[in-house]
Amino acid sequence: MSASAAPWMVWGGIALVLAGTVLTGAAIGETRLPLATVYKVLANHLWQAGYPLDRIDAGIIWSYRLPRAIVAASCGAGLALTGVVLQALLRNPLADPYLMGLSAGASTGAVLVSVAGIGAGAVSMSAGALVGALAAFGAVVALAHAIPGGGRGNQGAAAIILAGIAGSQMFNALTAFIIARSANAEQARGIMFWLMGNLSGVRWEDVAPAVFVTCLGVGLCLWYRRALDAFTFGAESAASLGVDIRRTRGLLITVTAVMVGVLVAKVGAIGFVGLVVPHAMRFLVGTRHQRLVPASALAGAVFLVAADILARIIVPGQVLPIGVVTALVGAPAFALILMRGAR
Repeated sequence: MSASAAPWMVWGGIALVLAGTVLTGAAIGETRLPLATVYKVLANHLWQAGYPLDRIDAGIIWSYRLPRAIVAASCGAGLALTGVVLQALLRNPLADPYLMGLSAGASTGAVLVSVAGIGAGAVSMSAGALVGALAAFGAVVALAHAIPGGGRGNQGAAAIILAGIAGSQMFNALTAFIIARSANAEQARGIMFWLMGNLSGVRWEDVAPAVFVTCLGVGLCLWYRRALDAFTFGAESAASLGVDIRRTRGLLITVTAVMVGVLVAKVGAIGFVGLVVPHAMRFLVGTRHQRLVPASALAGAVFLVAADILARIIVPGQVLPIGVVTALVGAPAFALILMRGAR
């Protein structure tokens, strides 16, 4: 096998795994359907194959499960990528969008638009979530720099993590206040379920934004893979290697905030994906971002689709918030990673 053919085989393998994951997510649920039925539904809609199918089964797969699986895969890949980027830029293994306050800020922005009526209908939930994520990160950075010694070195990275925890709590409290102040009982119940991660309302119109921002994130991270490698040795080392620190960091963090804002607006705040998946992939493929970026994106997609399947079948007759499943799986997995890293 030639060296030039190897990357195409890798990306082909990734595409096959993703396709198999999405098809499995479309087949398994409250009512289990054969993979052959999923294939026939796809063939009928994409190529007008004309297979005779039960209309209810076809509707479940095409209108409900398939877009849900695609958005779950996109969100898993995007959230895992944000963890990769933040951990490299901040040189801190605990950095992820949930802990850094990005998810909390995006939730606040989305709730302001949907419940409090900010924008009078002219602003979408995605736009509100994006502004909230950027505002949260700005507040975290400002607070970290206000801490004595918080602008440099390991102490600076620790200060950003501590500021992220404080910012996350502040924006979570602000979200709860908005819900209590502006939402009725039915709205409050739906929003609280959504805030824990909910894919039940995903439809085909949600697929394009989720897939677009995730593909944008993957492409940009691969484009800046050498810069991310340099950042793992510190900002000073990256600057000595010719990396434009301010421009690169600003661009990557902005793209991270955009991904978090769009994805949180679609599915709510889901924790542990951006924290656990990058660490697990470093054990498997190493720290070079040329391999770490696609591996983390693929693992995040598979992980979130699998979590969504579990959320639908673990309690018969009830769909759990997907954030509950990711926490139940992610917390023990992260504990194992920490213990293995310590050894």
